[in-house]
Amino acid sequence: MHINLVVRKTFTYTERDVALYALGVGACLKDALDDKELKYVYHPDHAHQQSIQVLPTFAALFCHGVSSEIGQLPSFSYDPRLLLHGQQYIEIYKPLPSSACIQNVASISGLHDKGKATVLEIEILSYERESGELICMNRMAVFLRGLGGFSNSAQPYSYSKHPVNQTSSTRLPKSPPFAVFEECTQPSQALLYRLSGDYNPLHSDPRIAEIAGFSRPILHGLCTLGFAVRAVIKCICGGDQNRIKSISARFLLHVYPGETLITEMWLDGQRVLYQVKVKERSRAVLSGFVDLNLLNSSL
Repeated sequence: MHINLVVRKTFTYTERDVALYALGVGACLKDALDDKELKYVYHPDHAHQQSIQVLPTFAALFCHGVSSEIGQLPSFSYDPRLLLHGQQYIEIYKPLPSSACIQNVASISGLHDKGKATVLEIEILSYERESGELICMNRMAVFLRGLGGFSNSAQPYSYSKHPVNQTSSTRLPKSPPFAVFEECTQPSQALLYRLSGDYNPLHSDPRIAEIAGFSRPILHGLCTLGFAVRAVIKCICGGDQNRIKSISARFLLHVYPGETLITEMWLDGQRVLYQVKVKERSRAVLSGFVDLNLLNSSL
């Protein structure tokens, strides 16, 4: 099977979108006066800061709309209610501007027949449209339940140009974490986060959530990732979001809005290993690593 689908999409955003996203992933949730997070939602005219600062996980929004193009593949239809986000990998090449017009070039980089499901890997390169400069890259893997068994041979079809599975060889240390950050999500967290562009009803409609096998709507996996990377920035990077070089995440289990997230972090040179647990259920929901830029070095 040869897949040659390239999708080009323009993504335009403003400071309002940046601030709304930051609130959606919990910025200033505990303290509206937090000087290390207020910069993501506000900048005073008299300050040296010229514009709102952008969380690095905002880059994940550039993936929105790409999965809808999957339907262009021949005989490749699926129920979007049964789609689950499996993994995400982000590389940041320069600080994200507070407003921009982005040209995204997306391509299918992997496809795996799992019998009762299909794993689809997508790569998105994001360029600043005006300058043509590459600013970030996303690789994501989505799990399409109910779509599988398309291989005609005894050996199931499996192709991957750039494996998204960046976390498979990363094991968490048995030692106590270097830092732990606990934060409670709001019952309305998914309803707030969805305003950043992910309108999958799995995160808002109780009936759709029940069809998908959940007792109620669940939190977006990328929202949980935003909480985790904020914890790394706060606890490890001294509030400097530009220390983030790359982010890798594996989504292990769903989170219900209103649950408490505990992010545990371990240092390994310029890499931060992390794990997020739900306090109420004592279950790990997310794990991965964040690679850091050296102090006083430019991106």
